[in-house]
Amino acid sequence: MNVQYLNPFLESASAVIQQFCNVTVTRGELAVTEWDYRDDHTWIRIGMTGHLEGHVFFGLHNDLALRIVSAMMGGFPVSELDELGKSAISELGNMISGNASTILYSQGVEIDITPPQLIQHRDMLAVSGPALSAPLDLSDMGRMEIQVIVVK
Repeated sequence: MNVQYLNPFLESASAVIQQFCNVTVTRGELAVTEWDYRDDHTWIRIGMTGHLEGHVFFGLHNDLALRIVSAMMGGFPVSELDELGKSAISELGNMISGNASTILYSQGVEIDITPPQLIQHRDMLAVSGPALSAPLDLSDMGRMEIQVIVVK
């Protein structure tokens, strides 16, 4: 697995989250792991086609997802992930992936991304395999996991 495919997503996520949440974002250690679904997380899945085929997963602890949605809505308190919140958090994944695909394109890797899919239950997903992963620490807001599975 080539870390070249994960770095654009980390770079893009850092920039987008800093813009919306006004926090310092710090990258954690890169690792190759088996894709890891956690029940206490909200997952955003973006498919990739083109020079790369696979999936990108953004994992947010449920409390962090609420904090990010609140920040995206100008600080309005959010206590549950309703339809508007689900739309906002999905759009976050879309913005990060769109920016990352532009970075990859500048490196000669052309991909198209699918619309985001919000995953909140294990049974909604039938994906497995090794993933390039790295956490992003969002100051005192929490930690976001980014996992990239490249099938081709």
